[in-house]
Amino acid sequence: MTDILITEFMEKAAVEDLEGDFTVHFDPELWTRPDDIAARVGEARGLIVRNRTQVTAALLEQAPKLKVVGRLGVGLDNIDLDACAARTVAVCPATGANSASVAEYVIAAMLMLFRGVFRANDRMLVGDWPRESLVGVDATGRTLGVLGFGAIGQAVATRARALGMRVIAHDAFLPEGDPGWELVASVSLDRLIAESDALTVHVPLTPETSGLIGRDAFAAMRPGAVLIDTARGGVVDEEALAEALRTGRLRGAALDVFETEPLTAEAAARFADVPNLILTPHIAGITEDSNARVGAITAENVRRHLLGDS
Repeated sequence: MTDILITEFMEKAAVEDLEGDFTVHFDPELWTRPDDIAARVGEARGLIVRNRTQVTAALLEQAPKLKVVGRLGVGLDNIDLDACAARTVAVCPATGANSASVAEYVIAAMLMLFRGVFRANDRMLVGDWPRESLVGVDATGRTLGVLGFGAIGQAVATRARALGMRVIAHDAFLPEGDPGWELVASVSLDRLIAESDALTVHVPLTPETSGLIGRDAFAAMRPGAVLIDTARGGVVDEEALAEALRTGRLRGAALDVFETEPLTAEAAARFADVPNLILTPHIAGITEDSNARVGAITAENVRRHLLGDS
């Protein structure tokens, strides 16, 4: 009998912590075998996933004993929340565990894009000394636009303010004017796009946000602005972004999330030879430190629900 089924990577210490109280089946590659998940989930009272395991209504029908889904992260788009609610299955994200990690990624990417220093190695190694072509701009005094002002957006704002940046934010759940943060203005989406020297995306993928940052947005952005997306693929129109970079409308961009993950051949071709573009494989929130925090919080969330039911 399996009390807890873990289908994706989880820190060893967190798994061992759960094994002290429960029977645990841990297979970090199980997400690649949906049929095996369905076969094993029937006895499980707890299910722990990251972002690749699809917790669908059909899967929940195979899990009559399930009480809680622990999410090793914060995004919930791979979990059918309505189906979980209908079956009184609690869903517990590791809220706040990786906010600092994502915020640090955003600031690091923004500074690299402003300065362009990531492009120097190949030329230096063949004897070139490209000082003139690598003159960038300062972050100090420039405007950072934060699209989505939750925990991660606020963590980014804190760090940007420390760099001497002006910070503005747009969030559908915040009134315009004062978001409750000193020196951070809540503005309309149009103002956010038009006034930002750097735009960082922190909203979920919904019908309302799908393709939100597309050709019209890029046309309205300041020439030489940069874009960072660590939220969800599909919020940024990738073809429109590639066009904006190729034409020089934007100084640069960093994408950690994509419409299809991993990239298909078609998606990869879209970014071929695009200048000033940083691509990373959905790792903004993943560091050794955040993995430890995420694992510990998720283990405690699942333990609390299961021991409360026993």
